[in-house]
Amino acid sequence: MISCACPEFALDNNPDTRAAMERITAAEADLLAARAAFYPQLGVTVEYNRTNNPMYSFGNILNQGLFTNTIDFNDPGTTDAIQAKGVLQYRIYNGGRDAAAMDAAINREQASVFDNETVRLQLQANIVRAFCSIVQAEEVVTARQSALEAISASLAVAQARFEEGSLLKEEVLNLEVQQARAEERLIHARHCLSLAQRGFLRLLGLQGAAVQLDAQGSPAQEIPANPDINRRPELQAMAAQIRMLEAMVRQAEGGHAPTADLFGSYQVDRGAEFGDGSGNSWTTGIRLNYALFNGGRTGAEVERAKALLREAREKRQHLELACTLEMEQAVLALHQEEERLKVTAKMVTSARESARLSRLRFKEGLLLSSELIDTENRLTDAQLSHSLATASRTIAIADLRRAVGLPQFNHGK
Repeated sequence: MISCACPEFALDNNPDTRAAMERITAAEADLLAARAAFYPQLGVTVEYNRTNNPMYSFGNILNQGLFTNTIDFNDPGTTDAIQAKGVLQYRIYNGGRDAAAMDAAINREQASVFDNETVRLQLQANIVRAFCSIVQAEEVVTARQSALEAISASLAVAQARFEEGSLLKEEVLNLEVQQARAEERLIHARHCLSLAQRGFLRLLGLQGAAVQLDAQGSPAQEIPANPDINRRPELQAMAAQIRMLEAMVRQAEGGHAPTADLFGSYQVDRGAEFGDGSGNSWTTGIRLNYALFNGGRTGAEVERAKALLREAREKRQHLELACTLEMEQAVLALHQEEERLKVTAKMVTSARESARLSRLRFKEGLLLSSELIDTENRLTDAQLSHSLATASRTIAIADLRRAVGLPQFNHGK
């Protein structure tokens, strides 16, 4: 049994939000990987070799401090060596590529956070829509049930009048047909309610549970006073992506610059062929690398990065136009639903009084069954129109809040 007072209930259970959180985790891992470039690299290797190659064998003898004047340089014999080597390396310059990669990773993470917020806002709006659909479906069931009860009561009156001889059989049959039609509509309304409940459970990320809504417990949604699109997370995510692509352009342009590395190593050598020989050594230095020609690969990478940046800027302009249109449509839709709600409320009041008077006239024999049926149908239609207008207004507010980048309720996200 589920009691849901606001859309926040679904945020921790829906698979879409969990998937968005995993994308944030992946972006954070990319950021950690980019930061690794600013730390020195330390590695250790251990190797055992055995050889009779004169050059390598003589090198083993020298490394292990076993050289004597009796050694034949051309045939020093078979030697072995156990070598343990530690290497420390630190890149001090690479044209700003590491800094650009870091900047790109930071903005990629920010974009993933805004994408997650987009998913959350859309889910909240969908929850409100599903919530309203269930409420509306329940009201349709209630209206159909009331219509069935009303026509059944009128049918009972008609049968009594028929038995008294003051009503034709045709009038009774008309009411019986209308009763069957009302039963059919009630069955369909209950089916729609069941479908709405199943859709609501899917948004919650749940299965096999009953749905109990607490419509009174839901706080009223506030209508944005000055709607604008600046808070839209989609736009903020696109801005972060553009900053990321700008950093990637700088990273690609850094390929034209040389790289410089500081390095140092310490090596331990031991052997057994010429006795218990051993020797340790160390090396330090600076290395400068510069690619004089790489087939135009760096230039191609720069041009590709710039093209992606230009594409993203065009997409941002398209997104701004789309978000503006969406906000304007939401404002107009809300205005329409508020006007419609006022009209349908008057319709229900008038139709309810008309139905009451028609039932009295039919009971007194002053009204035909067909006229009574028309009156009852108008009352049901008015009630359904008012129910639809009420739900549509709530949905319109939800769409407007989503269109301006706001959560559905101000008490939290």
